[in-house]
Amino acid sequence: MMKFLFMMIFMIPLCFMKNMFWLVQMMLFFMMFLFMNLNLNIMCFFNMSYMFYCDIISFGLILLSIWICSLMIMASESLFKLNFYFNFFLFNVIFLLIMLYLTFSVLNLLLFYFFFEASLIPTLLLIIGWGYQPERIQAGMYLLFYILFGSLPLLMGIIYIFNDLNTMTIYFLKFFNMNMYLLYISMIFAFLVKMPMYFVHLWLPKAHVEAPISGSMILAGIMLKLGGYGLLRVMIFLQEVNLKLNYIWIIISLVGGLFISMKCFCQVDMKSLIAYSSVAHMSMVIGGIMVMNYWGFIGSYILMISHGLCSSGMFCLANINYERLHSRSLYINSGMMNFMPSMSLWWFLLLSSNMAAPPSLNLLGEISLINSLVSWSNISMILLMMISFFSAGYSLYLYSYIQHGKYFQGLYSFYVWFISWVFIIIFALISFKYDNFKGWFYFYLILNKK
Repeated sequence: MMKFLFMMIFMIPLCFMKNMFWLVQMMLFFMMFLFMNLNLNIMCFFNMSYMFYCDIISFGLILLSIWICSLMIMASESLFKLNFYFNFFLFNVIFLLIMLYLTFSVLNLLLFYFFFEASLIPTLLLIIGWGYQPERIQAGMYLLFYILFGSLPLLMGIIYIFNDLNTMTIYFLKFFNMNMYLLYISMIFAFLVKMPMYFVHLWLPKAHVEAPISGSMILAGIMLKLGGYGLLRVMIFLQEVNLKLNYIWIIISLVGGLFISMKCFCQVDMKSLIAYSSVAHMSMVIGGIMVMNYWGFIGSYILMISHGLCSSGMFCLANINYERLHSRSLYINSGMMNFMPSMSLWWFLLLSSNMAAPPSLNLLGEISLINSLVSWSNISMILLMMISFFSAGYSLYLYSYIQHGKYFQGLYSFYVWFISWVFIIIFALISFKYDNFKGWFYFYLILNKK
């Protein structure tokens, strides 16, 4: 595991060299393929040392982290074109990737807490430094205070575990059973805020709406999964008390997931709608983990991976629309199939995955989660049925509103602007054929006039 860590550390100087923007991205892709070729042992821990380890949960989430970070750089091409502090942006992304890699692979519970919190800093810098609106400061404060509010009890709980058991090694904690209510609340609350669970979810839509494309992709793709990963790790030694209190979290999550699904129909901002849909999906993940059976654990893991791929892709598409039309409003982005027909295919594929249509990985995760929750209680079937129905509803609502219908009249300027550039280039080429100097001179004049 150290070889990948050193590879990422030695990529940091490249961030500050000239013309290295795409090289860093290609090296991340290369590192992802190297990581995929690790000797994977599904049944137990592998690549284990005093500090680092990997198992199937860590393996999938580290792979997802590297993939999303490489796509973040690709989606942020406009920063490179505009020369908008892209060196510092690259450094931020690599630093964030190092923190995530260490969070998912470190063996010590205190170090896990340290890197879990350290990943907040580059995310905050992404939102405040490269966000679009002045409200990004408020969104950054929401993100900071919500997560720090839940984190201090977690630190206290980790220190108590060390005093009681004289070990903080995650691998050894599975041999202990700690039946203490206060410790249970302090250990899981930080992860529930990070997921986020309903009632502590308000920071997520704000952060998504104000974040740049890279910030939205990493928030949806990885940061929400940190909470699920933490819950999967700590539930092993908190089983007994969880079986007494889990109904509280499952009820809050499922009822909240239903409310949030209905709230998605009230959104007029594309990013806001996708952010609220993430909360609805994570509510099912919380339910699956809290049920404490094999189907729930497997389903929550699969849904975390699939949602990380699907949701970050939808944010990327929303940003592509925003960069061209300078608006995320559903009203202005309607009728896009007339202007960008190939883009509507990608919208369809990702939104069909978001509503768990058959060929997608989301379907496998949701089936496992529904199976686990229904086996826990038959009454949960009603809530799950409504969440699944509304999930399909708001996905279709978003797709049909953006792609179909009458388009906004102001889009003619976008269309005419594009045609005028085509005519400029044709005119310049014709002129160039007859008179080299004169053609390029006219081309220069027209460009300046534009």
